[in-house]
Order: sequence, then C-alpha cells, then structure tokens
Amino acid sequence: MALPAHSLIFLLALSLMSFFAYSGLARDFSIVGYAPEDLTSRDKIIDLFESWISKHHKIYESIEEKWHRFEIFKDNLFHIDETNKKVVNYWLGLNEFADLSQEEFKNKYLGLNVDLSSRRECSEEFAYKDVSSIPKSVDWRKKGAVTDVKNQGSCGSCWAFSTVAAVEGINQIVTGNLTALSEQELVDCDTTYNNGCNGGLMDYAFAFIVSNGGLHKENDYPYIMEEGTCEMRKEESEVVTISGYHDVPQNSEENLLKALANQPLSVAIDASGRDFQFYSGGVFDGHCGTELDHGVAAVGYGSTKGLDYIIVKNSWGSKWGEKGFIRMKRNTGKPAGLCGINKMASYPTKKK
Repeated sequence: MALPAHSLIFLLALSLMSFFAYSGLARDFSIVGYAPEDLTSRDKIIDLFESWISKHHKIYESIEEKWHRFEIFKDNLFHIDETNKKVVNYWLGLNEFADLSQEEFKNKYLGLNVDLSSRRECSEEFAYKDVSSIPKSVDWRKKGAVTDVKNQGSCGSCWAFSTVAAVEGINQIVTGNLTALSEQELVDCDTTYNNGCNGGLMDYAFAFIVSNGGLHKENDYPYIMEEGTCEMRKEESEVVTISGYHDVPQNSEENLLKALANQPLSVAIDASGRDFQFYSGGVFDGHCGTELDHGVAAVGYGSTKGLDYIIVKNSWGSKWGEKGFIRMKRNTGKPAGLCGINKMASYPTKKK
C-alpha cells in the first residue's frame, strides 16, 4: 500500500536530518541565525540582512553605510557557513556583531592592556599550591556564585567586568550573598594604572578595590557603557570588600584548575579571532593566538563527549555564545592553553 503524502514528507525530512547529523552539518538554524537556502542568491542574502537589521535594531546613517555593512555582513555570513561545514565541536552564528569586520570588532569590544614585564607582583603566595585533588567538574553558576551576564558595550572595559565577576564570586562564597557589583566605579575611579574604556588590567583593579576600601553595588553605581565622573559615595551605600589578590602561576593548567575548583577567576585570553567573534555554542577549539587582549572570568570546568573544557563568562551580553558564556577546550598539551587562558589568571581573596 502506498504511503500517504504527509508520511513520505516526514520520512524525507527524517532522512535529511540523519544525513546532516551524520555529516557533522546538523545545526539548529534558530541558533546559527540562517538556513542554507538563505545563501543561494544575493536577493535572499539581502532579505536575511534586512531581517537581521530588524532583529538587532541596527540603524545606519546613510544608504552608503548600509551597503558597506551589507558587504561585511555577507563576507561574515559565508565565513560562518564555511566554518560550520568544517568544524565539529563548536559552531558559529549570525550574532549582533555580523556587520563588523574583524578589525573593527577588535577595536570596539576588547580592551585588555597587557605588559607582562611591568605586571604588579603580589606579596601573597599561591594559596592553592598544596591542593592535592579536585572534583571532576565544577560550575560556580550552579553554586550561586555567578551573576547574570553583563554587556560592556563598545567600551573597552572588559578588564573591569573580569575583575568584578571574580569579586562577586568570592564574596558569595564567603558571605553567602550574591551581589552584583559596579564595573562603572572601576571605569571612572581606577585611573592610576587602568584607563577606562581604553583598557586595563585585572590585577590593578583588585589592588584598587583593596586600597579604595571596597566596591559599590551595581544598583548604586550603574554601568553607562562609557567613561563617567568618579563618584565616591561610601557614606550613602554599602560596599563589598576584598582583602587581597593572588596570581595563578603562569602557563600551568594544573594550578589554574586548583584555583578554579575553589573560586571563580579573572583570566586573560586572545579573543581577536574571527571564530571567537561569532561563537554560538559547543566546545570551542578553534584557531586563536596567545596575544592576550581580552579579560573574562573562568567560572567552572567539565567534560563532554571526551572533550575537556573551561567555562568562561564573557561580557558581550547574553545573546553571544551560550547565553553569554563559552566553553573553551582545555588539555590542549600547550602550557599557555587555548587562546592563552593559562598565561595570566588571578583571583581576589576575602577574609571570613
């Protein structure tokens, strides 16, 4: 007996799904932001671009600017699609950065100033050096020590977000209270070494918090995505304090994990790669260098399907990556780790 038409359609769809899954091309189109047919003609790419503009509320000053952005968008779209056809462990998507060239993205959304030769040395030694065993996996989000993902905007203040995430973590671990803290206070007030939207370093920010007597809550000193005027209001509102900070020994994943098993960390990475810009999910093991240019927070580690990873909290909003997070491959066999994540990790301390 012949099958009904709707059954044949269902079987055909099932076969196609099996093929894509087998070939490693299976992607949730709602995640990557496009379907294969969107790339079949210029008109369809234009339609996709218009839909993307509407979704991300983009406004361009002129028709010339719009078509310039379209050409960049198209180039990024083909890069994303070609990468998704080749890679297995992660995938890329058409996020809000799809109309930016790689160079423009680097200039707007990174912001770590690194000069290892002049990096401030901590007086305290590495507290976790004698840790002999750690759990197979840790996720500080599940332990209540990670606030919602924030968005630095086009201000190069990643160093402040990295610092604050680590301080929020240790404060919750010691006090039991998860309190969102102010990146804006660091951007406005920590100006001896750091440089607001033009970059900074997490160690300097930790030192500032210690000498400043604490950091205000985010609600009392909200983020404005640009440099403002320093407003010290300790008498008006509560601050969260730390007692010091430590550096994790460089180029040692073993020591990084020892520390990370005990608290969230500030880490620096090379985030200038094109695949990093459009990361949408999976365990990232793509190409990246070790020239540190972005401050983020390590908030856990684990394994899936034979891939070991570190969970990293970014500051590009919750629409980027896995709701604002990225899983970065570990156990790469390279001392610096993927994207240099083992090169410059640090963390705050807080007395009970």
